[in-house]
Amino acid sequence: MLFHKSARSLIALFGFMLCLAGAAQAEQAKLRNVTILATGGTIAGTGATSTTTVGYTAATVGVQSLIKAVPELADVANVTGEQVFQIASESMTNAHWLTLAKRVNALLAQPNVDGIVITHGTDTLEETAYFLDLVVKSRKPVVLVGSMRPSTAMSADGPINLYNAVQVAASQDAVGKGVLVVLNDQIHAAREVTKTNTTTPDTFKTTELGMLGYVQGNRVAFYRASLRKHTVDTEFDVSRLESLPAVDISYTYANVPPTAINAFVAAGDKGLIHAAVGDGSIPAQLKPALVEARKKGMIIVRSSRVGQGIVARNGEANDDELDFVVSDTLNPQKARILLMLALTKTNSTKEIQRMFYTY
Repeated sequence: MLFHKSARSLIALFGFMLCLAGAAQAEQAKLRNVTILATGGTIAGTGATSTTTVGYTAATVGVQSLIKAVPELADVANVTGEQVFQIASESMTNAHWLTLAKRVNALLAQPNVDGIVITHGTDTLEETAYFLDLVVKSRKPVVLVGSMRPSTAMSADGPINLYNAVQVAASQDAVGKGVLVVLNDQIHAAREVTKTNTTTPDTFKTTELGMLGYVQGNRVAFYRASLRKHTVDTEFDVSRLESLPAVDISYTYANVPPTAINAFVAAGDKGLIHAAVGDGSIPAQLKPALVEARKKGMIIVRSSRVGQGIVARNGEANDDELDFVVSDTLNPQKARILLMLALTKTNSTKEIQRMFYTY
């Protein structure tokens, strides 16, 4: 009799455990699938001590270690990881961008991938984000994330930034919003955000147009969207590209000589971003070099080092007469990205100007 009671108890316990396992599997099935693509950067960096927040070594921690350090990720998504690169982001190249974009598009084409998070160094994070914003061919969320303190630092910001980024990538509200940047509990549009401070955790800001939303606790809250065309609505396709046209930036300052412009022309660049003072002003000593560069076929885009505002067409220069393009609100580093992609489609300054007003 005692044996039968014990057997019944064991059967009941086994059944209960099966129910628990089934409930856990059902709960797991409800979670969205997010792939983390790691590229290195400070978020994967290590320092000599817990107080080392400058002078650390970037890109030393692998993606699986990043995921393991935030076990709470399992509560918000089914997370997998892949190491694409392991570099400090100041070493990001056009070749890296093309490789990353193709991998992102390949993953997003899979039905079992609902969103992607890309861990990235902060130095060029905004550039990679904008490049992907122009070439990703999916409405599924793509979120770039980094940190300003290495993983070994006291109060490292990487783990919470990564947790928040995965939450955004798993959020239905993030679908169709374009490529996003998430740091410091804030959500930004790739086109508009920029790094504003060398070392502080609140460095990424959309100073004039404003961020898109917040991540507060377990809540992803959007308050606005970027209206410029992006991702599936762009005309750019990198699937067959093995390289990008050479485009560089010439920085302007008081008493600037035409040395850089002439060097870029001699190097055979296809385009040049004139990172000008004020509203894209052209110093008298630079105008002949820019005019000559355009005559040789180089596309000239007037941008501004100011960082905010619209560069007015036919404002500080007669762009119609000179056959120049203006960058609208894009800063020089993002204007370079758009011009490179534009040059894969056309050499027409009218068409390129249309693109700058579209994207």
